[in-house]
Amino acid sequence: MEVKIFSGENSEYLSSKIADHYGRSLGDVDLFRFSDGEMQPVINESVRGTYVFFIQSTFAPSENLMELLLMIDAAKRASAGYITAVIPFYGYARQDRKDKPRVPISAKLIANLIQAAGAHRIMTMDFHADQIQGFFDIPVDHLKSEAIFIPYLAKQNMDNVIFASPDVGGVKRARNYAKHFRTELVICDKHREKANLIAEMTLIGEVKDANVILVDDLVDTAGTLCKAAEIIMQKGAKSVRAICTHPVLSGKAYENIENSHLEELIVCDTIPLKQKSTKIKVLSTATLFSKAIRNTHEHRSISALFVNG
Repeated sequence: MEVKIFSGENSEYLSSKIADHYGRSLGDVDLFRFSDGEMQPVINESVRGTYVFFIQSTFAPSENLMELLLMIDAAKRASAGYITAVIPFYGYARQDRKDKPRVPISAKLIANLIQAAGAHRIMTMDFHADQIQGFFDIPVDHLKSEAIFIPYLAKQNMDNVIFASPDVGGVKRARNYAKHFRTELVICDKHREKANLIAEMTLIGEVKDANVILVDDLVDTAGTLCKAAEIIMQKGAKSVRAICTHPVLSGKAYENIENSHLEELIVCDTIPLKQKSTKIKVLSTATLFSKAIRNTHEHRSISALFVNG
């Protein structure tokens, strides 16, 4: 089947690079809006019997998600052969369980919506929690940013490197890096009073004279990272930097980062930066996604693309 790649309106900055690496142009789709803001995506070319890939990160606003759902529905009703939703950043993933009474499991709801719209497959990068894969009853290609960050870190030639998790929930993610580079791991144990507000943080492990690298899947207000960097430097570290896949960066995030002990924050382009920062370096996911799209179309392994695949 022929491959056709389409982009959502707010992900074209990344989609165009993915399509370029793949070796083809983005498909022709227009997004019309009624006067009240209601959206109507129109696919301006035939997709009958084709492999269709819709690229759209579902970061705020929620219209990005709605646009993706509508494009999938349009392709399904136009008799597309196979529809893959390529979602570099899967939004609403932080609500993946009921941690208190009367709250939604939003990550599951979004999975239901995408499947109901007609997607046959999901491709994404670094879910907030691995178990979200189980919320889908269709194949999920879960790409790992390790394939991007590890080669970058290897070129920095830093000595006495220690990896750190900014919270207990991210230990597995940080341990993968420590295992690959054969280094030590430390943990920042935090307690929150409420969302985006840290009440207390304790460092578990020794970081004296080390170059510490914090590892997380996303950075929102950057409060956790900046607090962790402060404590790590107080404990005698030589330097501290962070790698975070998804740069949500809301609220006072940019100000927090600029005024923090962080030497560098390395992120991926799954979400576009709202402003520039001297401390933030962006690494592109375009090559990895283009290879994953090609391997999916040619029925080849996706895990072979990863450093530890």
